[in-house]
Amino acid sequence: MHRKEKVENLKSNLRYLIKSRGETQQSLCSASGLTRTTIYNILEGRVVNVQQSTIRKISNFFGVSYLEIETVSFEEREMIENSVSPQGNMNPAAVPIIKESVLMQSLDKRIGELSATCPLTYYFGVACNLIGVQLEREIEGLNKVGDILIVKRGASTSGMERLVYDEATKKLCIVNKSFLLMDGIYVVGDIVEERYNAK
Repeated sequence: MHRKEKVENLKSNLRYLIKSRGETQQSLCSASGLTRTTIYNILEGRVVNVQQSTIRKISNFFGVSYLEIETVSFEEREMIENSVSPQGNMNPAAVPIIKESVLMQSLDKRIGELSATCPLTYYFGVACNLIGVQLEREIEGLNKVGDILIVKRGASTSGMERLVYDEATKKLCIVNKSFLLMDGIYVVGDIVEERYNAK
């Protein structure tokens, strides 16, 4: 990597670390022994070659790798590590799986209580108040027995399809946002993911 690229990486990492760690140029200087002029010159791109001792003091202050501060984008890496995906390091959400036959009597229970008493699956996404509904009857033309619908419980706030329970037929249905709710139709929540039974 060219010296110019290293200085650019150091500059952008320094700017990101100060902001993301809630520090200031003053706190960095006070703790590391560097002058404000040195930090200012790096941030303004006024230096072509930063002394190794300066780089070491900056990396020690932030607790990051001395070797990486000039070669890796910490902002990019932390964004990936904190993303909710199989490639990231954020924990997926544990989702309790509730059988269709006990769904209605489980709706008033808290997620923590359901998680302690029901089998779990995992959802890679940022969400709360999620349940997995395991179908015991086919939803005609849409889902088969054994499919699991990941549902965000409660009042719908989006244009997503909703899972509803029809008290007259004692069946679950999937409806769109424009569906007119009537007496005896209970909204379970928005469907955020469908998982099909492999059997």
